[in-house]
Amino acid sequence: QVQLVESGGGLVQAGDSLRLSCAASGSTLSSYAMGWFRQAPGKEREFVAAISWSAINAYYADSVKGRFTISRDNAKNTVYLQMNSLKPEDTAVYYCAARPRDNFGPYYTERSYNFWGQGTQVTVSS
Repeated sequence: QVQLVESGGGLVQAGDSLRLSCAASGSTLSSYAMGWFRQAPGKEREFVAAISWSAINAYYADSVKGRFTISRDNAKNTVYLQMNSLKPEDTAVYYCAARPRDNFGPYYTERSYNFWGQGTQVTVSS
């Protein structure tokens, strides 16, 4: 099993940038495809971005495309989410998630992921 710990959240103003990190332990990160999801108050958790185990493929929700970038460093067992041009509607708890690389379920659905971090809060003020 893999354990995931997110970091890098905080309070920023609209237009600012943040970089979230997701550190993995207990297993080799290259064995997993990774995703970021977020949950705003009163809303369901939603897909943000995903990256294949090899980093060849990356996918984004329409709401963040062009502003967010997902990346990974398998040697450091870490996945990143670079968030630029932040908006108040990006305010949420952000979660990273892992699924085995041979799991070919949809990358944008929660049930495709087996392991989750505890989340990190991102708050964007207007």
